[in-house]
Amino acid sequence: MVDITHKISTLRTATAKATVIVSLQATIDAVVNNLVPKGNVLEMAKTAGLFAVKNTHLSIPDCHPIPIEFTSVEYEINALSIDIIFKVKTVYKTGVEVEAMHGASIVALTMYDMLKPIDKNIEISTIKLINKEGGKSSFKNRFPSAIKAAVFVCSDSIFAGDKEDRSGKIIVEKLEVCGVETTHYEIIPDEMDVIQERAKAFSKENQLIIFTGGTGLSPRDVTPQALEPLLETRIPGIEEAIRSYGQQRMPYSMLSRTVAGTLGNSLVLALPGSTNGAKESMDAIFPHVLHVFHILKGNNHDAK
Repeated sequence: MVDITHKISTLRTATAKATVIVSLQATIDAVVNNLVPKGNVLEMAKTAGLFAVKNTHLSIPDCHPIPIEFTSVEYEINALSIDIIFKVKTVYKTGVEVEAMHGASIVALTMYDMLKPIDKNIEISTIKLINKEGGKSSFKNRFPSAIKAAVFVCSDSIFAGDKEDRSGKIIVEKLEVCGVETTHYEIIPDEMDVIQERAKAFSKENQLIIFTGGTGLSPRDVTPQALEPLLETRIPGIEEAIRSYGQQRMPYSMLSRTVAGTLGNSLVLALPGSTNGAKESMDAIFPHVLHVFHILKGNNHDAK
């Protein structure tokens, strides 16, 4: 299966449709009036669909076992056609479109099985996805020009050449995937005055300033102390999202002193310096955090 451990959970919805076409008006009458010998077709088929949607992963190899938190089945009868409208909701890391289509198809097959003794020419037609929401396509941020970023690695040992940087490079790679242009990448020592100078200087030309390293508890971890006095507005939700995401994967994430806030029209982030810490922090908030640049322009949360 596809690795989804790096994804965040969002509200996911999907609606699918399947159509059962019968050959006789008498078949439709029997369904509507509950006169089918095998029982109540609409209720039996609905029940089968409810079982099916919760077990999609047992039938489709690449589907993940996910919590199904809402399912509805509705019917629309038009002439000799019965349309099945199947809706599914969950709060999870991956979508439910296959679950919705699987549920709709099983409802249709159950109808076929129950109606075939009284109608030999039943047809299942057009199993399709009507819509889905909650994934990447629902949270796309579009900008007239590329967001520009400056990335700084705060580390005495890397600055001295004793170690090689990995966290900064991971951040740059993630920014590229998100369509953000890294205009400056630099390794600097764990010095408050250097960190502050870089933040003030590069916030004038870059919308995004990211520091990695110096967010721990050792005496030389001074990145938060350097940045906090400069920030005009702290954004605790970003900090909480990063720590919560990390804590679900590694129990020491609660000790990180991640910082997020604005400096002028720039978003400033102080992320952990470990390779995993930097990667997980970026996975936790990107690309969704880029929505902040719409908000800073005075737009509401519906702007994209």
